[in-house]
Amino acid sequence: MSEIRKLTADVDVEEFYKNYVDFEKISKLCIEEQEMLGYNWNYPPFEFDTDDVWNSYNKLKIIAFKIDFSSEELEHTFEEKELEYILKRFERMKVKFMNEIYALESEDSLGLFLGKCNLCMRCTREFNMPCKMPFKMRYPIEALGGDVDKAVEDIFGYKIQYAKDGKLPEYLIFVGGLLYDKK
Repeated sequence: MSEIRKLTADVDVEEFYKNYVDFEKISKLCIEEQEMLGYNWNYPPFEFDTDDVWNSYNKLKIIAFKIDFSSEELEHTFEEKELEYILKRFERMKVKFMNEIYALESEDSLGLFLGKCNLCMRCTREFNMPCKMPFKMRYPIEALGGDVDKAVEDIFGYKIQYAKDGKLPEYLIFVGGLLYDKK
């Protein structure tokens, strides 16, 4: 059975921005992902400057949920549809994890989603309609230009891994956060 651990680190936004934020580079990757998987309101392009978000806070609490798989799960080779189902099950867990981030929010902070928003079955952005849940939708670190892979490796010592060839990775990591200490 899988084991879930929560990892957290508090960093200065200015330092994080200097070391990990490159909106031009990362936003291109987000847009490419959307072209393959569908458009989403919490991914670029945006009608605001992401620098304004980063520059509004002094601190960032990075919150990562690491799911370690058992040796039985790692040894098993899954059919493509079966692996897809398992990964979607974990993807749906992001909503539960996000509730922990919502609980930390105050009027002086902003939660950051764990990757692409999955609150709705299909995002209304695909149909040029407004977001159905703007009160719950949050932007992820990568959508604001943060290099999550590099940050997780530097801060927590883990490389982001992906399933391939019918095999689960050793672990999955979902990364969100909380911008706080508003300027």
